[in-house]
Amino acid sequence: MSRPGPPFVPPRQVGPAASDRWLGRQELRADRRPAVLLALTLAGAGAPAGLLWWVLAPRADFRITADGPVVVGSPSLELLVADDAIFVLVMAVVGLLAGLAAWPLRRHRGVTILGALAVGATAAGAVAWLVGEMLGEGPTDAQLSEVGRVVTTGLDLGATAALAVAPFVAVLVYVLGVIVNAEDGVGRTDAPSAPSGGSP
Repeated sequence: MSRPGPPFVPPRQVGPAASDRWLGRQELRADRRPAVLLALTLAGAGAPAGLLWWVLAPRADFRITADGPVVVGSPSLELLVADDAIFVLVMAVVGLLAGLAAWPLRRHRGVTILGALAVGATAAGAVAWLVGEMLGEGPTDAQLSEVGRVVTTGLDLGATAALAVAPFVAVLVYVLGVIVNAEDGVGRTDAPSAPSGGSP
């Protein structure tokens, strides 16, 4: 009569296989350089976006008199909110173009590019804000005290929440591309291969 062998103990799953962890790190390394370049490029795009905001945003002219400033012409009644509205529209276009430009980076599609897209679009909004307000600086105290001088109202962003428009639209466009793409690797062409000796 044969002696029964030891009871079978199934192997415990401690965590992801070492090869899986390695593939993720390899992908992050491969995408680091293009992600940094994308974020810097988007941040630089904030300068022309700020210039466009300065050109499109309506402002009012006032003539300084002995009795105080007098409005020149008939400025829009929505002048107080027009600065924010134009900024939102400009940054929405920037976010749309950023998302469309990042998706064709087929070799580097993934979470790293998505993060760079969000960071770069946020930086673009901040740069556009600074450039626009610098170009559309309001009148100084000396100008306001000079009788007969015509001054123009400054450009100002009242709702800082508008800075979230560009990253939101950019990430939304990119995520829509991921949803439409049926492949698990989102069409990435240089999927890293598992190292030799890894688990199957």
